[in-house]
Amino acid sequence: MTRRPMTFAAAALTGVALVLPVDLPAQAATPTALSVAQRLTVKGRAPKTGYDRAKFGTAWTDNNPAPWGHNGCSTREDILRRDLSQLRFKKSGRCTRVVTTGRLTDPYTGKVINFVRGRGTSSKVQIDHVVPLADAWQKGAQQWSTATRVAFANDPLNLLAVDGPTNQKKGAGDAATWLPPNKGFRCRYVALQVAVKAKYRAWVTAAEKSAMIRILQGCKGMKLPTEPGGR
Repeated sequence: MTRRPMTFAAAALTGVALVLPVDLPAQAATPTALSVAQRLTVKGRAPKTGYDRAKFGTAWTDNNPAPWGHNGCSTREDILRRDLSQLRFKKSGRCTRVVTTGRLTDPYTGKVINFVRGRGTSSKVQIDHVVPLADAWQKGAQQWSTATRVAFANDPLNLLAVDGPTNQKKGAGDAATWLPPNKGFRCRYVALQVAVKAKYRAWVTAAEKSAMIRILQGCKGMKLPTEPGGR
């Protein structure tokens, strides 16, 4: 699948009106992740009361803009095709390119995982929300419309194919409580979190913002990811 650059202006998903993140200078068309992290709104974590995965829609949709949706395949299939290599496919229902096997170089651990679709094997590769849904719920998503929450849960900018067990260990952790074991991916990972939180205007806790800035100060020239997956 050919990946296309995605700007914030062009990144609107169904039912979501998006603008440039926070209040950036006009000349900062592609700001650094660090500069955006420094402008994120800081608030306390809201109670988790009322959180339910269903509040973010049924996993997964096919409603993202092309080339990430309206293709007969779920968001999960789109991300598997994007992030895995050596792919083989089958047709299932409306989706003509369901991934049956592939190879993932896991960004979270650095190890290579051979993906084989099937009961007991598919879960070895999971699709992670870089900014977890439960974390978003406690930092703004309770006030979002249903359409915005569904868009957030299916936004390719916020999704990565990763090692299943490592994803389970991450849970709903933010940058202050969990970082990928693969230190070489931490700059990109945090930059993606900043991009997603800025895009949806979700806030961060003081500890989370401090952790983001600490990581990004080691990669000051990194631009804010604007392409799905940010790789």
